[in-house]
Amino acid sequence: MTGRLFLDWAILAVSLFNTILLLWLGLTVLLNAELRTWGVWLTGGGLLIGCAFFISHTAILGRGLSTVGRGMDFWWHVGWGPVIASPFAWYAVILWYAGFWDDKASPLHRRQRFWFALAALLAIGLVGLLVFANPLPSYWQVAQLNLSTTPSIGGIPLLILIYPLYILFCVGLSLDALRRPGPSGRAMGDLGRRRARPWLVAASLALLLVSLLVAWVMLWIVLNARQRALQGIHNEMAFTLGWFDLTIASLIAIAILLQGQAIAAYEVFTGKTLPRRGLWRHWRSAILLAAGYSALVSGALAFKLHPIYSLMLSTLLVALFYALFSWRSYAERERTIAHLRPFVTSQRLYEHLLTPSSPPEVDMAAPFRALCEEVLGARVAYLIALGPLAPLVGPALVYPSHSPARAPSLVEIMDRFGSPQAMCLPLDPGRYAGARWAVPLWSERGLIGILLLGEKRDGSLYAQEEIEIARASGERLIDTQASAEMARRLMALQRQRLVESQLLDRRARRVLHDDVLPELHTTMLALGGAEADRDDVISLLGDVHRQLSDLLREMPAATTPQVGRLGLFGALRQAVDDELESAFDSVSWQVEPGIEDLPALVAEVLFYAAREAIRNAARYGRGGNPARPLHLRVEATWHDRPADSSVSGSSVLAGQPGLEIVIEDDGVGLRGAEGVDAGGGQGLALHSTMMAVVGGSLAMQSVPGIYTRVFLTLPLDATLYKNQLLC
Repeated sequence: MTGRLFLDWAILAVSLFNTILLLWLGLTVLLNAELRTWGVWLTGGGLLIGCAFFISHTAILGRGLSTVGRGMDFWWHVGWGPVIASPFAWYAVILWYAGFWDDKASPLHRRQRFWFALAALLAIGLVGLLVFANPLPSYWQVAQLNLSTTPSIGGIPLLILIYPLYILFCVGLSLDALRRPGPSGRAMGDLGRRRARPWLVAASLALLLVSLLVAWVMLWIVLNARQRALQGIHNEMAFTLGWFDLTIASLIAIAILLQGQAIAAYEVFTGKTLPRRGLWRHWRSAILLAAGYSALVSGALAFKLHPIYSLMLSTLLVALFYALFSWRSYAERERTIAHLRPFVTSQRLYEHLLTPSSPPEVDMAAPFRALCEEVLGARVAYLIALGPLAPLVGPALVYPSHSPARAPSLVEIMDRFGSPQAMCLPLDPGRYAGARWAVPLWSERGLIGILLLGEKRDGSLYAQEEIEIARASGERLIDTQASAEMARRLMALQRQRLVESQLLDRRARRVLHDDVLPELHTTMLALGGAEADRDDVISLLGDVHRQLSDLLREMPAATTPQVGRLGLFGALRQAVDDELESAFDSVSWQVEPGIEDLPALVAEVLFYAAREAIRNAARYGRGGNPARPLHLRVEATWHDRPADSSVSGSSVLAGQPGLEIVIEDDGVGLRGAEGVDAGGGQGLALHSTMMAVVGGSLAMQSVPGIYTRVFLTLPLDATLYKNQLLC
């Protein structure tokens, strides 16, 4: 090449380095794209075009600049195609990245459309000139600095005049598009674009320097072709060309590294919703492999080693890098498993359920803290349960735990999650207590919660793997907490039923043994006497009858047959008429026709929950003032569309069709209640558990002194009985 060993080594190494990285980036964009749109094909194709140029460049360098022949002439002409296409491809890719074609009414489109058409005409003109006008001399003529046969203006070849202006034009327009891009349609597109913009601007500036150097080199060659005798490239000129070549190739290598940083760290060209942490690790491995391999192979060529030694060194290097890559993969896997270990360790739920003296709640704070601190690296996070599981999960989990901030309201963003395909939505940190991203959490029953995440501590973007881990972990935490609380309540209910059954059995035995049997014995003695007093006998029998009646009245009534025979609301009417006839001044029923046809299990659970709510209204509605008016309203409706979303805990109100029963009284309300309350006493807590078992929810809303409402909701899509619920 130039005759200088280390200079030839450096030139060949940089050229081979650029070849490997451009090939890796081009294939990565094409293979990892979410949708292979024309913009993705343009980006990947542009990178592969650059790779094609450096393939020809490496081939020419490897054969030597002073070598002439058909092979050198072939690579000389082949290399000029990518040289002409690359500047325009870079400009088109930057326009696509900046959103030029997304909105034709945007300022970017109006500002760039004329210049884009002009750049396209210049590219087409140069290609046509290259194909039809034969502006390129043969490589033998270039080696002899004989440029007289090419089309020229004023003695300067036409291609050399146009090409520097063309590349300056494309790179300058790219910088303008990067300076003021359009909006992005990706979830993290705008943020990723802002983060990637400095890298792309730096890459464009490097290419701008390349264009200036190319123009200077072309002009320098033309001037030397005029002044020197046509006796070939002199050693000093080859040395100067070698340094120019090394400088230009190094600037291009810097541009490739900068562009690769934007692709790997932010995935601005693959169309992915989120960047992936694994792609960044592969990019670093590709840089190390390209640097080591190009240095080794170019050194072997520069030192003219025997081919077998070059092959052995290359093989050893590839094996070494593969071993290091495998080691890093296993190390990353072990680190990921260590981070996820808090989520797979036992929560000792069995011991909590069987030991009444143990703490009633399963500790979810530790795995949530591990998720936010070790896996995600978030500054702040909130895990908020929604739907039928919200009363079981309880208050939101907050990270960091010492933060005094309360979980923000989610009323405005709940309707924005239409399907599980939406991975995350951007938020205003000022309105959502420092949270920048909202991650929806789904289950078979629909939206069960939302995970709010603030910025990462290192300032980077959340990777796709991190969001997927966050979603799976958040859903598991909510399910585990809800399942544990449901099991705890059911166990408590079962224990209560067992105790009540035992007490009732013992009381019945005591009443029969201590009260009823002596009374019957006294009555028998009175009847057996000669002078039995008829009034005394009747009085004794009346006492026995009264005691048996009281005992039977205190035993639990079998209400399920009434629900099955009368229907849900017929049984409720009968319960109100029999038990609470004088508890309310008036009772109004607003029941849509057709919704009485419910499965037996669902109807029974709804009946008990509604009866408990009505009993609470009768017991506490007057607030100890018997003269206070008290009215009850029972409303049952079927919602085909979302209703008012001001009540938390109702999955119907969160956007799903289903059955809603509202029990409202105008009593004193819940003491100390402010707005929405998740539940009342122990009775309603147990009934909210039973509602969750059948896929529904129980929620309360109270304004002291005005009203108290109990919402019993049963979503259509969230239950196993949806086909039977349709009217």
